[in-house]
Amino acid sequence: MFNGLWAVLRKEVIHIRRDPATRFIFAIPVIELLLFGYAIDMDVKNISTVVFDLDQQKESRELIKDFESTRYFRVRGRVYSDREMQEAIVSGRAKVGIKIPPDYSSDLVNGRQGAVQVLIDGSDSTTALRLLQASQSLGMLKSLKAAGFTNELMSVDVRPRLLFNPNLESANFFVPGLVGVILQLVTVFLTAFSIVRERERGTMEQLLVTPVSKGGLILGKLLPYCAIGFIQTILVLLLMVLLFRVPIHGSVTLLLALSGVFLVSALGMGIVISTFARNQGEACRCRSCSCFLPFYCPALFSPGSRCRH
Repeated sequence: MFNGLWAVLRKEVIHIRRDPATRFIFAIPVIELLLFGYAIDMDVKNISTVVFDLDQQKESRELIKDFESTRYFRVRGRVYSDREMQEAIVSGRAKVGIKIPPDYSSDLVNGRQGAVQVLIDGSDSTTALRLLQASQSLGMLKSLKAAGFTNELMSVDVRPRLLFNPNLESANFFVPGLVGVILQLVTVFLTAFSIVRERERGTMEQLLVTPVSKGGLILGKLLPYCAIGFIQTILVLLLMVLLFRVPIHGSVTLLLALSGVFLVSALGMGIVISTFARNQGEACRCRSCSCFLPFYCPALFSPGSRCRH
């Protein structure tokens, strides 16, 4: 069933070692992980804030300190007009502008409601939503405190606790997913190119006439790249833990075993692509739209279909 497996395996290992592109096999996933890992940062903290304080009293200074204590806001400077505050936000020097009216302290002392305006840059919807919620929560807490409510007077004490990612670090959300995407891309293209390269050089016909079984040919082509993909998996997992500080809670052995199953399926996708592609350029591009995601594009498997990309 696997006749000629060792010969094909040895041939593929020699070919990988002699190929100049092999030196970049382990560099590509590392570079992609670093680029995407640092580029995708959804953490909302220490957002640049400017303050337009018309009150200049003890209550207004306490309010500014309360904003900074949330760790969402970081006061970078003060402005002295509405126009300056608007220009600071438009220019990108600040993402938030806090305007405290001149009668803020007197309203609080006399038992009236103190109005505070918070201008938020909404160009980044995720950041803007978190800042909006933080400012509203701060206003509610100060209102309850001004009304005389303390923790002892609260009839319901809700104490939420976040599991697995208590600090809501964006790297803990995105980096594990990036590891899977990067490994899939690299392994699929490696396998697809290996067989297409044989067809381009005219050696595929020689392999077909040799006394090598189909199972031996396919397995001999897959095993070297499966080993490379497994080494890449260990490498990117080490980067994930050591560089991005994403902890792995659970069985590392089980994680590696499931990663091996994932790599085998990705390599199988590369084999399927290589059976339809006639050259290396076609293996990495869609037939209809030249996109770089052929294994998600139906036009590769049925030329009459329309690509989604």
